[in-house]
Amino acid sequence: MPALAQPWPAALAGTPAVAVIERAIERQRLSHSLLLHGGDLGTLVGVAHAIADRLLNPSNAKARFPVKDHPDYFALRPKGKTRIIPIGKAGAPEPGTMRAFLPQLYVTPSVAPRKVGIIYEADRMNTESANAFLKTLEEPPAHTTLLLLTTRPYALLPTILSRTLHFRFPSAAAPVATDGWPAWRDDYRAWLGRLAAASTPDKRAVADHVFTLYGLVARFAAVLDFATAEEWKQQKEKLPEDLDDAEEEAIQTGITNGLRARLFIEIEQATRSFALDQTAATDDPGQRRVTTRAFTAAIEKLEHNIGLLRLNLNESAALEDFLLASLRLWTKR
Repeated sequence: MPALAQPWPAALAGTPAVAVIERAIERQRLSHSLLLHGGDLGTLVGVAHAIADRLLNPSNAKARFPVKDHPDYFALRPKGKTRIIPIGKAGAPEPGTMRAFLPQLYVTPSVAPRKVGIIYEADRMNTESANAFLKTLEEPPAHTTLLLLTTRPYALLPTILSRTLHFRFPSAAAPVATDGWPAWRDDYRAWLGRLAAASTPDKRAVADHVFTLYGLVARFAAVLDFATAEEWKQQKEKLPEDLDDAEEEAIQTGITNGLRARLFIEIEQATRSFALDQTAATDDPGQRRVTTRAFTAAIEKLEHNIGLLRLNLNESAALEDFLLASLRLWTKR
């Protein structure tokens, strides 16, 4: 690969999945359709762009283009507040719709030896879009590689899943370090510690637990708003000037959803770390069983609420419901 090839996400460089993909590209045997999935969309984007760069800018290329500026790169993203990839009008499809995206894949490459089409958040295709795309998977255009990115592979049509080569990538994202978040995690763990330590909490202690709970909910919303504003400020400077309001709104919503997902993942990690510390701190088999039951039930509740977030449940309501369940679970004896 040329020295200037776009690097893989640092945490993934040299991993078996990356090695398999690099070898397939070198031998020109990469599958025409890849499904890239995992818990962090940002990591998947980094992987997809590294693949696209190697396909669109081979070592013998006369000129190199950044992936997003390459004339043989085509992208499709969710649109609007509903974050859906729509089918588009027949005959005159709007930009950013499936019917506008697919014909581009059948045009002869203009610069590179092949074209690359990336569908970001592929699980957001509605039924019409998914069925239209399925026809392309069944008869893929020549000299074209399709990359589907999703954190929810189970939401795709089984027929799409069966026609793509799957690669799962763990999150390579660094912990969220935005103002207020490290302190939030510390206070959440301290709150769990007080819940687990109280054998028979009195009314004053219960009131303190509930007061802290709602404080955590309010602070979470503030952290998410601040982190979104900061990242949007940075991303906006890199966006093309010709984006319309709907496209900007979709990108900003995507930033919020991505940050929200990372914050909830870190809540799960903090809960897991707390449970492991509690287990290691006691030799009592009964107490270990109590901790294990509370942890298992808490994670099940958190995962359930994360699923509801994807159905447009408000994140504050999802967090409040999880914390109320945690209050009951960690004080149950």
